[in-house]
Amino acid sequence: MTLFEKIIARQIPAQIVYETADILAFRDIQPQAPVHVLVIPKKPIVRLSAASDEDAVLLGKLMLAIRDVAAQEGLAEGGYRVVTNNGDHGGQTVDHLHFHVLGGRRLSWPPG
Repeated sequence: MTLFEKIIARQIPAQIVYETADILAFRDIQPQAPVHVLVIPKKPIVRLSAASDEDAVLLGKLMLAIRDVAAQEGLAEGGYRVVTNNGDHGGQTVDHLHFHVLGGRRLSWPPG
């Protein structure tokens, strides 16, 4: 069971900021910006490249949840960044699809 599955199951505490039947969003414990929220599907998908065609509706729900979290966190007007890491070379450290919503200040480019 991954760290995120344990958070979904409430076996590990997290500062949850958004939840639906399919999606959970919580504050990152090592924030890289003033606002840093992780948005995850409750369905265990290892990474974006492992998503199937059957996951299309869920992936759309994730994008709308990201939009809603950004608005809830006051980021919609000033802007924000959405990042997902895919696999080892992409920097993924938890094998559960997740999107980082970062904002609250001007973000620089390139990111890494």
